[in-house]
Amino acid sequence: MSTCFGVIEVDILMEMGLLSGLLRLAWTAGILPILIALIPSSSLHSFRNIISGFAQRGKIMQSSSARFTVPQKFFGHFYIVAVLWTTLLLVMTWCYAYHIRSTNQQSEVRQSVFLLLLMEAQVLRRLFETMYIFKYSPSARMHIFGYLTGLYFYTAAPLSLCCTFAPEVFKFATNWIEEFIVKGRNQMIITEFNEWGIIVPLIRQRWYTWIGAGLFSWGWVHQRRCHAILGMLRENKTQVEAYVVPEGDWFNYVSSPHYLAEIVIYGGLVVASGCTDLTIWLLFAFVVANLSLAAAETHRWYLRKFEDYPSHRLAIIPCVY
Repeated sequence: MSTCFGVIEVDILMEMGLLSGLLRLAWTAGILPILIALIPSSSLHSFRNIISGFAQRGKIMQSSSARFTVPQKFFGHFYIVAVLWTTLLLVMTWCYAYHIRSTNQQSEVRQSVFLLLLMEAQVLRRLFETMYIFKYSPSARMHIFGYLTGLYFYTAAPLSLCCTFAPEVFKFATNWIEEFIVKGRNQMIITEFNEWGIIVPLIRQRWYTWIGAGLFSWGWVHQRRCHAILGMLRENKTQVEAYVVPEGDWFNYVSSPHYLAEIVIYGGLVVASGCTDLTIWLLFAFVVANLSLAAAETHRWYLRKFEDYPSHRLAIIPCVY
């Protein structure tokens, strides 16, 4: 019997390593082309144009580049997928954290629950903003590659926050559902969820997790403010095609403060994780690289569009880039 359990544990460990490895490989594959495109070399001009073309959308996409594009309002698809997927992972991991008896893993699983809670707060707000704050122009488009990348990102990002235990969590959820069906709904609810232990992942966290949550909240609040400013620019539906220079909050320092806030948000997740998970670091690196490229394109568009554009503003990071 002990040999059988040993084989099961080895299989789970192999699955955990495989999932983490695949996610790390995927994030690295996404980061490298962007980093190459950011190198200021004339010999890379054609490659840079290709990568930049994938990132273009909305106001910075040329009207002649409508081939292989989808409406920009499809952004909402990202957050519908993100909310459903993050909620599923959160519920399953939370239940697993409640039932797990290994003291060596309890704190780490609770940390994954907390990270997923932060992610849930982010994607729920983004879904709300897409539905009620942003007013996409009917002519606004985005490249199909960017659309597919967004769908991948909001599937892989929540999974990266809990990939260490994801295979165990899925096995646990499958077994729980089977037991639920066999024993019956009422008995399962009484036996499994009659203690306050379910709230433990909310309160028992390490000190650096709370620091990361504070950093996340700082970025979260400023991104909400910046998105509200962008949304108000087009409140007048008769001027939906018009665009003016946004002012206020972090817009006073950079052209894409909502991207800067997103970097702060994912930096908060890195800190909250303890800064030791390579998968989460690569997720963060992808966010920084991708948004830096998009911010550079946006900044160049502002400079071309407005002759009196504030000269002190940089693309995304004050005093740096």
